[in-house]
Formats: sequence, C-alpha cells, structure tokens
Amino acid sequence: YMTLKDEYIEAAWWTMKRAWEKNLLFKGERVVNWCPRCETAIADAEVEYADKRDPSIFVRFRIKGRDGEAILIWTTTPWTIPSNIAVAINPSFDYARVRAYKDGKSEILIFAYDLIEPVLKKARFEDYEVLERFSGESLIGIEYEHPLSDLIPIQREFDHRIYGAGFVEMDNTGCVHIAPGHGPDDFDLGKEHGLPIFCPVSEDGTYTEDLGRYAGLNVRDVNETVLSDLDERGLLLWREEVTHRYGHCWRCKTPIIYRATEQWFLKMSELKDLMLSEIEKVKWYPEWAGMSRFRDWISGAEDWCISRQRYWGIPLPIWVCDSCGDFRVIGGKDELRELGGIEEDLELHRPFVDDVKIRCACGGVMERVEDVCDVWFDSAVASWATLRFPKVREDFERLWPAHWITEGHDQTRGWFYSQLGASVVSFGVAPYRSVLMHGFTLDDAGNKMSKSLGNMVEPEDVISKFGVDSLRFYLLSSNAPWEDLRFNWNEVANRNRMLNIFWNVYRFPLPYMILDHFDPRKVSYDTIRDHLRVEDRWMLSRVNSLIRRVDEAMEVYELHRATRAIEEFVLEDLSRWYIQLVRPRTWIERDDPDKIAAYYTLFETMRILTLVMAPFTPFVVEEIYQNLIRGFYDDAEESIHLCRWPEADEQLIDPSLERSMEVAREIVEAASNARQKLKRKLRWPVKEVVIVSSSGDVRDAIERLRDVILKQTNAKKITLLREGERWERLSLEAVPDRSKIGPVFKKEAGRVIELIKRCDPRMLESALSKEGSYKLDDDILITPDMVSFREVIPEDVSVSTFQSGTVYVDCELTDEIKGEGFAREVIRRAQEMRKEMDLKMEERVDLSIKIPDENVLELIKPWMDHIAGEVRAEQVELGVDPGLRGDYIREWDVEGIKMEIALSRVV
Repeated sequence: YMTLKDEYIEAAWWTMKRAWEKNLLFKGERVVNWCPRCETAIADAEVEYADKRDPSIFVRFRIKGRDGEAILIWTTTPWTIPSNIAVAINPSFDYARVRAYKDGKSEILIFAYDLIEPVLKKARFEDYEVLERFSGESLIGIEYEHPLSDLIPIQREFDHRIYGAGFVEMDNTGCVHIAPGHGPDDFDLGKEHGLPIFCPVSEDGTYTEDLGRYAGLNVRDVNETVLSDLDERGLLLWREEVTHRYGHCWRCKTPIIYRATEQWFLKMSELKDLMLSEIEKVKWYPEWAGMSRFRDWISGAEDWCISRQRYWGIPLPIWVCDSCGDFRVIGGKDELRELGGIEEDLELHRPFVDDVKIRCACGGVMERVEDVCDVWFDSAVASWATLRFPKVREDFERLWPAHWITEGHDQTRGWFYSQLGASVVSFGVAPYRSVLMHGFTLDDAGNKMSKSLGNMVEPEDVISKFGVDSLRFYLLSSNAPWEDLRFNWNEVANRNRMLNIFWNVYRFPLPYMILDHFDPRKVSYDTIRDHLRVEDRWMLSRVNSLIRRVDEAMEVYELHRATRAIEEFVLEDLSRWYIQLVRPRTWIERDDPDKIAAYYTLFETMRILTLVMAPFTPFVVEEIYQNLIRGFYDDAEESIHLCRWPEADEQLIDPSLERSMEVAREIVEAASNARQKLKRKLRWPVKEVVIVSSSGDVRDAIERLRDVILKQTNAKKITLLREGERWERLSLEAVPDRSKIGPVFKKEAGRVIELIKRCDPRMLESALSKEGSYKLDDDILITPDMVSFREVIPEDVSVSTFQSGTVYVDCELTDEIKGEGFAREVIRRAQEMRKEMDLKMEERVDLSIKIPDENVLELIKPWMDHIAGEVRAEQVELGVDPGLRGDYIREWDVEGIKMEIALSRVV
C-alpha cells in the first residue's frame, strides 16, 4: 500500500476524527521516548532494545541542616542529575543511618537497611556502625541540597525533598534520584506532588541555557563531565560500567532519551478492556502469541503518542485556534476544502496543507499543528485504507475485517497492536480474524544476523547457489512458522537435492511418452481403470491423500507440516518407490494398456503434485506446467498460479491399500538390510524371503502386494510364517542351564547336560511346551526352566527385523541365481555404454561379450534373450573369445571376472 496517496491519507484522517468524536484524542505533556537524532517522539512500539554500556553510580545528596550526612542515590544516567528535582524512597522499606569508616575518616549515609553490606562493600569501606534503623515513611519531606546547584543557578530556585514511591525496588541503594522531565515514573511522581516538570533538553539532545555550565552540551557526551564535577565536590561515592538493555530508535538506532514534551495521544488506556475482549475472538497461530504475549502487552499498554516532529508523512489533521485554543479534527479532503473555503484541488502533504486556515467559532483562526502521524498509525489503518474506505464502502463491507495477517513476533507491540488499537478506535472490533506470528532467521549458532558480526547470509548468495525455490522451500519446511530458524547451508542443499529429484521424476517418462505418442486427453480414469496395477491405485491414493494432508496443515498455517508432507511424498513415495516399480513398464515396446496405465498414473500424479507444490516452489512447477499441461491442453490457464487449488478425490483414496504398501516397504527395507549384512547386491536375486509375523496388516500386505514385494526384494519366493512357526532352513539348538540343573541333579548334572544335547531340539521344545516336563531317562525328569532354545542361522541366510516381525533372506547361490546375477551385471554395464555412446532410447545395437571364464559363460547363456531385450540388441554374440568388434569396446570387472563388451549401432 502507498500511504502517500490521498485516499490513504483520508482514511487515516477519518480514523483520527473518529477518535476525536469519541473523546479519545487529547494533547498533553508527557515524558515520551525521544530520538535526539531524528528530533521526534517515538512510540513504545518503535523502541528497539539492545545492549549498551553505561556508568552505574552511587552519589551523595547532602541533607540540609545535617553536616556530614547524605542520602545515597543510584543511577545509570548521570546526564539527568543536572535536572534532578527530588529523591524517591519506598515507604514500606526499612532504611538506616550508617556511619561508615574509610582511610581514618567517617561519614553518615542514608540508604536501605537490607543493602548495607553490598553497598559498603562496593564502596570499599573498612567498617561501619548502624546509628539508626527506621521506616521509609520517616524520610518523606526531608530536604537535601542539589549536588550541582553551584553550577546550575536555576536549581537554587527549586525545593529538593524526599518523596515516597512504590516503584522503588530493593536494589542498589533503595534511593532513586527523580528528574520529572526525563522519566515516566519520575513524571508521574512529579505530577502527583506538583513538582516542576523540569526538562532543560532541546529537541536535538543539547542542554538549554537553563543548565548553566552545561548549556549547549549534548546529553550523549556529558556523562563524564557530570561525573567529574560530582567527584570534585566529593559527592561521587562509587562508579562502575554496566551492560544493560537500553532503548534505541527503530529508525536510526540512536539511544533514546526520555523527554517531557507536549504531544498528541490516543487514550488507549481507556480501550484496554475492549481490546482484550477482541483478541479473544481472533484465531492465533500459535495460540500463545495472542493469549499470552499479546495479551500481556495490551494489559500494560499506555496512551499512544501519535504525533511526530517530522516533515514527511501523513499530516496530523488537527487544527488549533490561535485565539481560544480550541481544536478540531478534519476527516477528509472535501471537508477541509469546505471549511477552508478552497475551490481548487488540494495537496494534503506539507507544506501545502499547512497553508489552509479555518475560521473558529470564536472568531479566531485555526491553523494546523505542524506534526505528522506516527508511521505506525499509517500502517495501523492499512486494512481499510487499502480498500479506499470511507470513500468507497463496497469492498470494505465485502472484505473487511482481514481474514488473515502475518508478521514477526516483534510485532506484538508493533503492527498487530497498532492495527488493533486503530480499529477499536474506529469500529470497536478487531481488524483481523486470524494472525500467524512468524519467527526470525538467525545464524547457525542462534545469533541475530548482523553485518558488524560478519554472520549475515544474503538471500542473493543462497539464490545464486541453489535457486529461489530451494531457499523458499527450506524456509517453509525447516521449522514451525512461529519458531526462529537457525540458517543452515546444508539444509538448503538438501532441499535443492529434493527439487532436483522432483525435476528428474518429471523428466523420466517424457522420452517414452513422446516415443509412444502418449496423449493424456485420450485417456481417463474410467477408460484405464481395469488396467491399473495395484501400485498405480496406490500412487493415485497417495497423491490424493497428499492434497488432504496439505489442506489440513494449511488450514492451521502449519506450513512446515505441509512442506514436509510434500517432501516425503516426492522422495519416498514417488522417487524411491513408485518410479522404481513402474520403470520396467515404460520400456515395453508395444502399445500395451499396462504401459498406458503407468503413463496415465505418472501424468495425473505430476498434474496434482505441481498444483500442490505451487505455493511453495512457484518457479519449478511453472516450468513443468507450461511443458506438461499447457503442452497438451490449449484451454489450460495461462499460468499454474491461475489454476484452482486441487480437491482430493475421496473415491481414489484407499487407506487400507496405503497401509499395506507401508508394510510392504518395511518388509523390503528389512530384506535390504539383511542383504547388506551378507554384502549381496540387489541386482542379484535371492532364493527366498521369509517373513515371520502374526500381524493381520502383514498378512494383508503380502496377499495384496506379493508381486510388488517379490520384485522389490528381487526374490524368487516369499513365505509368510506366524510367530512360533519355524522355517525349515533354521536349525534349533537346546542350551542346558547349568545353574538350574546342578542343584537338582548334583553329581548327575554332567550326564543330564549331555543327554539334553543329544536330544532332537524341536521334539524337546515341543514336549516341554505341551507337557511341562520331559523324561530324558528312566530316572531323569527335566523341566522348562532347565533348558533354553536358540535358532542357528546358516551362513548364507541373513536376518533383519521390522516393526511387525522378522525377515529372513536366503542368499544361497544356485546356478540359476548366479546366471541371472551375472546377466544383470552385464545389462547394467551395457546400458552405461549406451549412455556413453549418447544413443537414443529407440536406437538398436549389436552386442558382443567376451567372457573368458567358461563356467560363468555357461551360466549366462540362458539369459541371452533377456539381455538382448533390456539392452535393445538385435544380435547378441557370447563367447570365451568371440572376436570382438564394435563402435565401442570396453573392459569390465564383473564380480572378479574380466569381461569385454562391444556395442555397435544398427544402421
């Protein structure tokens, strides 16, 4: 939005007029946050806090009429001491008159009784005695001498006394110096007791002529001068440097000062209850952002200082009479032209608007105050100003209040608050229905990024290395939106790899689709339904479930769950599973319905997936959309970002199939882990995979997905056994327990153990299980606790577990398995050579293979036709020394066997 537009300015003016009409706008003298560099007041919400080094000092303020006696005050702002008017103590604390000794001298100091030890220790006194302990009440009204009155003549005109104040805390000395012109608490105390609001500091932070010796000095540079003057007068008892959180101007980062000035305010203190009530109607993400952090801020909010002493900005629409002092607020350009008697168009900015005069009812002339609005007031009215309200009401009535806004967690006292305040003033309701509070991006150690610290990461650097979509997806997926994010280059790289995989998945079927003239316009779910394999139905179910998962996450603004669901789908479901299942079907040369079903499933999956990913990775999906969708559909939207959000097809979602496939993948992973233990490659088939489980889910998965599991485990056979059933390839060993046998059979224990070892373990286990005992000999009866049983796994069998059971993989190498294994190794290498020759997919070759090992040669021969089909070879020549010839000949080491493979293009 552009706040410099007239219609925007008029919306702000209208809001200000509403405040005036409701008696919520007033001018008053207050101590406000002041930036001496910008020379303007700033609101509490504009104050940024950062660490700052300042002096922390104890100063003696001498008591009038009591020689050698002083009240001991503490401050971290020595520059305010020249403006001191009073001292505050807490009437509920106990105080003490203490005689303190150092260097052979003594003095009497008054400060909080409970702080005697730490204060005197800091000041390095050698000894002390408590002369008197008394309530703080008894100090009220006592006069003291201003410590610098000899340098500041005007201070001699003021009375300086001690006052009670509940805000004084039991720390430092328990006595606080009060400068009503330079602190909110000081100001309130001054007003309460009718003290002078003495503020001898000008707009640029320099002392005025009232400050005598200090006139013309800047408060930012005067601390050491004040400390030196105090020390010369024997009044500086102790000093140190402390680091504390201190307010800085949000615009220029200059440390702020407190300064009493006349400003214009909105009475937010009168609207607290309404604002607190309204935020309960707002949906907060996370909930604690509104119900804890924001509520706390509103509960402690002060009146809003909306005037700024600047030139550029929305002019305050307040005209004040130079005669009676009355003021009025103008709500728009037409009203101002009418009251100002202006016929031509009017520029609403300074200096032009300053020239407009209005006749007051008293006969005087009203002139505009020179101030402009707080910029937070500008943004506060955004939700209706951007809708051109109040001039145009149609959009406002249709679209307001805003359904959703988002900002960082610092905006609980910024934009969230200013919008709420202005809206409650104008309409009595919150201007938004839901709010997402987001975190900040920090460096990898959790520190705020800063050029001075050298830990800045420029977005341009990340984008140039990984692309904008990778950065965007990383930022959205790494954390819950409301959590701060520790930037990690490796994690961006991981998201980049994910998107590269996504891109490769998109590219994978294209050559086959083009070669086969696949046209998605000629295929529908109804026409292809009967040809869909179980993995196709699973893929369509999963991609529609993805829509549902992303929908659910987006509804509650959990963008990390939405993006993680997408990432899981791309990597696990699509790339690592479905593509592996469907790849062989795309190589089928004939016009086969099974292949068309695979194409349809891939196309439909990518169509839906690109739509789901569009908000998160807008550029890569746009490229895919233009090629894949608009390449076929002339009536498709011009951009994917003009398409409607997809709706899940509930009829295609099959939760039981998804569960079965999940179990199947667990079985395949367990089988893969078992293979790795025996270092058996996946290209080499295994004789059998045995699953031991009593789970109904496992049984269902094997019944529905036996072929899928067979292919993905590259197994010749799958067997399911229930828990307790034993696989015939596993032997059983009985293990006698000497600790149980010895005490019962004593000298016969050795014979009993030997008899147990001679028994058939399966028969013994069965007998002990059924009968509860077993007679080894006429006089020897053993019980189940005397023997345990363990499986003995053959060397060529490996085992692994999954969530619902155990998987055994029989890796016994038969001649048939060896032949197929070597054939697959040859195929992989021949396909790599095709790629190196830059052959097109449809190009045919002649293949010649030299295998000097006759045994391996005989094992491979039965697989020649299979090799020819996979390599797209017209002729295959195989031999110990076939006389290799070809366009490309290469030697390979295949499982320790030296082979040579030759390929020739078929012209």
